[in-house]
Amino acid sequence: MSATMTIRLESELKQRLDHLAEATQRSKSFLAAQAIRDFVDLNEWQIQEVRNALAEADSDDFASDDRVKDVLGKWGVDAG
Repeated sequence: MSATMTIRLESELKQRLDHLAEATQRSKSFLAAQAIRDFVDLNEWQIQEVRNALAEADSDDFASDDRVKDVLGKWGVDAG
């Protein structure tokens, strides 16, 4: 099921979307929906990763100093 949503775009962005729709032979609606889908997917993923990292930090699930030095040493980085 789909729903209708109205958005405001800057004139330049609207023109770019018009050109892209023409070049790809896709509707502006399709391209806008795909862009929003990609944006939401990326941001949901990023937020979940932050939450996961915070949960690890809250449970003191950290790499030891020695482990960090070992990994960085493999890449030729001086971990101090």
